[in-house]
Amino acid sequence: MKAIIQRAYGGPETLEYTDVPMPVPRADEVLIRVHAASVNAADWLLMHGEPYLVRLAFGLRAPRIAVRGRDAAGVVVAVGSAVRRVAVNDEVYAEVNAGSFAEFTVATEKVVAHKPATLTFEQAATVPIAATTALQGLRDAANLQPRDRILVNGASGGVGSFAVQLAKAFGAEVTAVCSTRNTELARGLGADHVIDYTSEDFTAKGRQYEVIFDLIGNRSLSDCRRALTPRGTLVLSSAAGGRLLGPIGRILAASALGIFSRQSLRPLVASASAADLDVIRELIDSDKVAPRIETTYPLSRTADALHHFGEEHTRGKIAISIWDGVTAGPE
Repeated sequence: MKAIIQRAYGGPETLEYTDVPMPVPRADEVLIRVHAASVNAADWLLMHGEPYLVRLAFGLRAPRIAVRGRDAAGVVVAVGSAVRRVAVNDEVYAEVNAGSFAEFTVATEKVVAHKPATLTFEQAATVPIAATTALQGLRDAANLQPRDRILVNGASGGVGSFAVQLAKAFGAEVTAVCSTRNTELARGLGADHVIDYTSEDFTAKGRQYEVIFDLIGNRSLSDCRRALTPRGTLVLSSAAGGRLLGPIGRILAASALGIFSRQSLRPLVASASAADLDVIRELIDSDKVAPRIETTYPLSRTADALHHFGEEHTRGKIAISIWDGVTAGPE
């Protein structure tokens, strides 16, 4: 099968479009014919092997798993003997451990869910990581309630675009922070208020929020806390930080400050979940949430897609289109 592999850490130039053996599912896994995948911040960071600390888990000198990609949408073509929830020919989407930038991938049953009926494969492939992160951040870390005032810092990106929509679906009053060119996008996502960070400082406006969902990490913890209510919650989901430790320093600082404060400072580590994808599917099929795709690349041009992601402020998501190795060019 065709796939995107990486033999050494580095930029998009280290990615190779080549033939590799087809994966074989274990007893608790399904084999998915991948119709589409998508690009995430995790792909960019793991491609570079940053922060360096992650190499302890993913390979010290080179990626332990060569095939790149995490989000996938496609059709089940084989199942292991212990699989019960999905069957051959089911249309599914999932966050796989690795290997979605390929014509076929495998995933454990516990992370595979049936695809939203209202979405194309390209649309569905942009959902798993970003929407699950947004859902777990709002529901689990923030315990967001109806009529809560929430500010989403980084509202036009992959996670942010889902966070704005999910917060509205939960009945919250949403303020979106983004750049000038994305203000209309944020309003289209349903934001009640939009702050253009190029001309306004959300931490200096005097307005306070029950929840701040920080997806950028471009403001200090003290600045963010100033914009929180006395018992508000700051959810941190950002890879900002140095090349060695990444966001770990910020996470440790937040954890220490949280001990002495009535405010909750909660780092978010999202996890793949078929149950959460089922929740998201229901919201999508009831027209409460929809993915936003900036552009689509063919599998053979995945390196260009990663370059686009890393060099530009992507609006929503970037999809990778895959169909028996025959793919469409950028939209």
